[in-house]
Amino acid sequence: MHLLYEEDGDIKAGTVLAPGTASYQIETPHGRRTKVKASHVVLSFDSPGAAELLASAGAYAEKLDADFLWQCAGPAEFGFKDIAREYVGREPDAVEAAGVLLKLHSVPMYFYRRGRGRFQAAPEATLKAALAGLEKKRLQAEKAAEFTALLIGGKFPEELRPLRDELLYKPDRNRIETKAVEAACRETGLSVARLFEQAGALPSSHDFHINRFLFEYFPAGTGFPAHEPPALPEDLPLAEAPVYSLDDVGTTEIDDAFSVRRVSGDEFRIGVHIAAPALGFAPGSPLDAIARERLSTVYMPGQKITMLPADVIERYSLDAGSERPAVSIYFNVAAGDFSIRGHHSRLERVKVAGNLRHVDYAVLNELLPAGGKAGLEYEEELGILWNFANALEAKRGKASVNAGMVDYNFNVDGEHISIVPRKRGAPLDKLVAELMILANSTWGGFLAERDVAALYRVQSSGKVRMSVHGEAHDGLGVSCYAWMSSPLRRYVDLVNQWQLAASLTGKRAPFARNSDTLLSALRAFEVVYARYDEHQRDMERYWCLRWLQQENVSSCEATVVREATVRLDGLPLLVRVPSLPDLFPGVRVSVQVSDIDLLDKTLVCTWRETLAVPVAGEPVEDAQEAL
Repeated sequence: MHLLYEEDGDIKAGTVLAPGTASYQIETPHGRRTKVKASHVVLSFDSPGAAELLASAGAYAEKLDADFLWQCAGPAEFGFKDIAREYVGREPDAVEAAGVLLKLHSVPMYFYRRGRGRFQAAPEATLKAALAGLEKKRLQAEKAAEFTALLIGGKFPEELRPLRDELLYKPDRNRIETKAVEAACRETGLSVARLFEQAGALPSSHDFHINRFLFEYFPAGTGFPAHEPPALPEDLPLAEAPVYSLDDVGTTEIDDAFSVRRVSGDEFRIGVHIAAPALGFAPGSPLDAIARERLSTVYMPGQKITMLPADVIERYSLDAGSERPAVSIYFNVAAGDFSIRGHHSRLERVKVAGNLRHVDYAVLNELLPAGGKAGLEYEEELGILWNFANALEAKRGKASVNAGMVDYNFNVDGEHISIVPRKRGAPLDKLVAELMILANSTWGGFLAERDVAALYRVQSSGKVRMSVHGEAHDGLGVSCYAWMSSPLRRYVDLVNQWQLAASLTGKRAPFARNSDTLLSALRAFEVVYARYDEHQRDMERYWCLRWLQQENVSSCEATVVREATVRLDGLPLLVRVPSLPDLFPGVRVSVQVSDIDLLDKTLVCTWRETLAVPVAGEPVEDAQEAL
């Protein structure tokens, strides 16, 4: 005797070895012996054999029309033998009964299972919906296959263009378009980016990298929502001395400036003046929502995405020839040793006499330490500020910048890129850095003394973090340090300026220390600012590779920074060199450059020869950028 039974949702057959009341010992067609509960048995038969029955019943089931069976079934629950009997018009044999069972079992949208061997026809409305869904899936599968074929053939389907960025950067695995792209990638062995490039859907490698960042942080675009431009405050007193800024050529959000005035034979009054957008709009306003959403200006070679709209920047940037609201701090400084005798802060209007640019004043980096003259406008004032900066640095006992290391200025003009190294610690850089440290630490201390909440930069045990408490910044050698000098470019500075402006005018500060708004802004800023910085480094790496291609560089000199890693000369570019011998940091080598890949931002460098070892005492940069 043979049995047809249901096990784990499947229909199986076997030959009885030992019958029982509650169960049977059987042997499957594959020779496996097992026990089957009697309650699981749906049909017993003598012929044909178990394996032959399954094969014959499967062939019989293929010929059955599920829709016809559904029409014959009626609404009531039924057993498979009942409908098999009605279908054949007599008592069905084992093959016919098993064939009907297999058919009913295989079309769950037509028949619901109500127990082993028992079924009920699906309601007509439900069946129609299920069939429509099945047809939709069939059509989608055909469309996906069409997309896949086009992509394999190097053509990009027009229907995929609106989804291009989603498919590149954040694909939805449930979409047929994603499945089509994945199938094409499997067939061709290409990444999605390479596949799209082959199909002409990537305008440029540059756009590919930029759009990845925009897709994540600016999905609605980089434009600003409609807003009312802020009004300039009209009741601020005018500062006595004209002010001037010192920035790079590409700086358009000028939010810090300086002034120098001799007030007596032995005393200067040195002012640090910070643009004051906090006086134009309040926390909770539409403009605050815009700044809070972006949190910082995004910088990258050749372009930037500002935190604030252009009309706000135009009204509050300290542009030459304008009168602008500012938060100013004045220091009375001894003319002899440049010690600070006192200070005071005020809200005022400042007349901006000039926007000085580093490139025009670079000669002073050599002349200031030597006491030389170049005959430039404001040269005397810059000399005073330089001496003041040296006194400030000596008093703190910490360098404001990491002297000896190199920064790089990127200039992108259309398709042409120039990368100009600039050594850190130059006098003009130190001048600006020291005055910013002084203003930020003094104002941070002012708010801390009055128990007014602020967002501070804290460094202890080598780790830098944000805090709402005025704690020490070991790296700068100050008791507290609050970012306040870039309110046009960083949301943290804008928040701190609201707090500072309220304190200077005797008003209640907008944010308490435990304010959810303040704490959430702190957390969001840390995450977003780090991501913006990472994007800037990524794009700098990209443009370094573009520069290597532009200059047809096939070999160059480099400096070992750590094991198997070098920095190429003249570029902020770290590269792993697997063939590099075991050399100490600072050793000079020559490397072969090849296989530059702008999509993956990679290149291959091969060690050619070792050139020289570092001179004792020479600084060696152990840069932390991602490779």
